[in-house]
Amino acid sequence: MFITPLISSSRLLVLLALLAGVVAYPAQASQGISQYGKPKYVDGFSHFDYVNPHAPRGGSLILPNPDRRTSFDKFNPFTLRGVAAPGVAQLMFESLTVGSADEVSSAYGLVAEDIEVAPDKMSVTFRIRPEAKFSDGSPILASDVKYSFDTLMSSLANPQFKTVYADVKQAVVVSDRVIKYEFKNRNPELPVMVGSLPIFSRNWGKKPDGTITPFDKLSFELPLASGPYVIESYKAGKTMIFKRNPNYWADQRSEPLNVLVGFYNFDRVIYKLYGDDAVRLEAFKAGEFDALVEYRAKNWAKSYVGPRFNDGTLLKKSFLNHNGAGMQGFAMNLRRPIFQDVRVRQALGYALDFEWLNRQLFFEQYSRINSYFTNSDLSANANGARKPGDAELQLLKPLKAKYPNLVPDAVFEPMSPAPSTAPPESLRQNLRKARELLAQAGWQYRDGALRNAQGEPFRFEMVEDGPFFLRVISAYVRNLEKLGIQVDVRTSDYALHQKRMDEYDFDMTTIRFPDSQNPGNELWDRFGSQAAKEKGSDNLIGIQSPVVDALVDAVVKAQTREQLRAATRSLDRVLWNSYFVIPQWYNPTHRIAYRKEMQYPEPPLYYTAESWILLNWWKEGGK
Repeated sequence: MFITPLISSSRLLVLLALLAGVVAYPAQASQGISQYGKPKYVDGFSHFDYVNPHAPRGGSLILPNPDRRTSFDKFNPFTLRGVAAPGVAQLMFESLTVGSADEVSSAYGLVAEDIEVAPDKMSVTFRIRPEAKFSDGSPILASDVKYSFDTLMSSLANPQFKTVYADVKQAVVVSDRVIKYEFKNRNPELPVMVGSLPIFSRNWGKKPDGTITPFDKLSFELPLASGPYVIESYKAGKTMIFKRNPNYWADQRSEPLNVLVGFYNFDRVIYKLYGDDAVRLEAFKAGEFDALVEYRAKNWAKSYVGPRFNDGTLLKKSFLNHNGAGMQGFAMNLRRPIFQDVRVRQALGYALDFEWLNRQLFFEQYSRINSYFTNSDLSANANGARKPGDAELQLLKPLKAKYPNLVPDAVFEPMSPAPSTAPPESLRQNLRKARELLAQAGWQYRDGALRNAQGEPFRFEMVEDGPFFLRVISAYVRNLEKLGIQVDVRTSDYALHQKRMDEYDFDMTTIRFPDSQNPGNELWDRFGSQAAKEKGSDNLIGIQSPVVDALVDAVVKAQTREQLRAATRSLDRVLWNSYFVIPQWYNPTHRIAYRKEMQYPEPPLYYTAESWILLNWWKEGGK
């Protein structure tokens, strides 16, 4: 079982839209820039290598829920409250730049026709294409870009924007078509980050009387943006239908825009929302939609069968996954006193029997998470378990001297693997180790439960946003009960669960931190001390550590790929040996089932399956 990211659509937009840094190369303005050396694609390139430039356009793409949301109550994907409709962020909003999926740290002009980073790296300037327009036909001006930035940094938007873009000093209108971003600090990631911010018109939500609905009150007011699609119709919580904007600015050009060639190949995109996974799968087998990304191992092994698969009407295929897997696991809320002792957190990890789960429930489809940067060269385990190298020691030793209690001694040794029950190890041995750690932390079994010195039982609540993970949780809870630990399992719908996450109202829950090939400022929101104090951040764990802050700062300020690796590997060692999360597993493939009419190019190196289908697939004959 592989968990789709449990994040709001605004958070998804921040994390997935061009998480890469940049410095200017060359010094003059150009369409493409890269953090390390030259961008792969030179000015004047015709299209990205991983698309089909001759893909036919036309027809409708019908998709199910793209994640765990089963309903929606707004169109605005950039505010904290509520659940945004699927597809709005990806199909309706554009940014100054886009990244390429076959590089780790580049950006190319979309709404911007050229980009120039200042020699001192303290600002970046974008020139807006004169033909770029919003869906109402009004031109995109520098003032609109500034308005979008200022709004997203305000209290009206999801506070994550303010956290992630904290190093941006201001947006300055240089002229109607030139916008300049100035930075507080020399952070090599900032130019691509500001280039990836969504742009929208200040007239979004304008009423007939001329007044504007406040940004945080926008619900079903039609977004006024510049993307290739507009909303055709919708049924709240059920369906969302987009149609190609017949006046889309990029389609009015005399020649195709290179960064869009091979993208957005459907005339209509339709989302149908289903109440649960079982209903959705049966709907796919009945032919109700075109493609489905499967995250449940049992389904993939057992349920993708039937007459339509036998006659070739429906197909299934696993595509190799080169993405960094990040971290997925049971996260403990450090705001709860019961989890503040590191020995307790470590002990709870010994109760998860991955080998049994993989064998009995997952059909041997998964690999164990062994890092916060799993499946990436940024992991401390990328070249096997080893002691930190010289570059890592230069970061870790001063922090150990300054904060001896916050840098575990284990960071200077090879990273230990997650607990295993593969022979000669066993669950019995692991539970014995857990019992010893709990005893050291003051927890002893007596009177039918694990209790502290005050006689209070060790009891916590596990919360999830649906029942589909209960088999895994039940197996884990059984092992915890052998230690005398009581667990109350609670499930709820997506919206209520997301609200609890935003309020940090949980003891333990399943998280997935999707990795980037080039992590940076989003780590402040995920692990930074300040984010832990702000509702709605990605720091669900509640980490507040000057050591972690210092290492995130080193990641963000890395000037070379080598410096980035040293920083992420050092951060990895500290996080891993602090036992904030009980690591689970990742899928080394993307599992996609689709109708035979669906066609696709060779996949790029780095992509999410849902976005790849949405952006680069087409139907045979364009119908």
